[in-house]
Amino acid sequence: MREPASGQQFEITAGAARAVITEVGAALREFEVDGVPFAEPYAADRRPPASAGAVLAPWPNRVAGGRWVLDGEPQQLALTEPTRGNALHGLLCHVPWQVEERTAASVRLRAPVASQPGWPVPLVVAVEYAVSDEDLRVTHEVRNAGDRTTPFGVGAHPFPRAGTAATDDCTLRLAASSVLPLDADTLLPARPPRSLAGDELDFRTGRPLAGVWLDTAFGGAAPAPGDDRVRHAITAPDGTAVELWADPVFGWVQVYTADDFPGRGRAVAVEPMTCPPDALNSGIDLLHVEPGETWSGSWGLRAR
Repeated sequence: MREPASGQQFEITAGAARAVITEVGAALREFEVDGVPFAEPYAADRRPPASAGAVLAPWPNRVAGGRWVLDGEPQQLALTEPTRGNALHGLLCHVPWQVEERTAASVRLRAPVASQPGWPVPLVVAVEYAVSDEDLRVTHEVRNAGDRTTPFGVGAHPFPRAGTAATDDCTLRLAASSVLPLDADTLLPARPPRSLAGDELDFRTGRPLAGVWLDTAFGGAAPAPGDDRVRHAITAPDGTAVELWADPVFGWVQVYTADDFPGRGRAVAVEPMTCPPDALNSGIDLLHVEPGETWSGSWGLRAR
């Protein structure tokens, strides 16, 4: 029997919650509660459409020309978005991940980032998916397996959905206070971030998704006073909602509206990121990990 394009499928369940994770890319392929989808599903026999559910490491989003500098040494990454001339979404979207631990309700996978052209410091990246009741929790780890400090970033590419409601019938709320203007052709930063106060792109109190087209990086994502998590949400007219929460280190979020998601049409990606596009060059909100040390951070989806 031929193996699906996304490799082995790891189903996890707890109570009414169910998720399916793929071997290739360690991607979230399904998340549902009581049989109702709260992330856009796709078939196992195809590659993730529009990077759906992918783990983005050791950088999220784009690197201009695939070029950056580490300790004064120029680096050249493969241009995985050749039409725009960028290195896109890290190094692990298309490789098989190994299972480290698996229970009925969780699965932990790992993948090495070998020292290679464009990325000289070896890393070990792990991700754990765990479901409980109406929640999915995703925990990322990055360990420096090399002998010098390295910068990095982490992101994820889920397409959350508010149950069975059509995307254009829903509202989007973002806990972001700034937007990073991007060049329309390269989708790379064109100007410094600007405040969203009074801006048409201010989604902090929620805005309808009908007629909204975005491939946009938002910054300043922070918890509300008294909270310890960043919280974004998509809400249907009947009140059904999916919340995407994240640790404060995920201070950026890319929002992408698609019109051709398989079996769905209009869909919206809400991508938590620790840094903005081209951070390996700008240095904005880059993380650093010392030799032998491990960084971790979490985000998740909650149906309500």
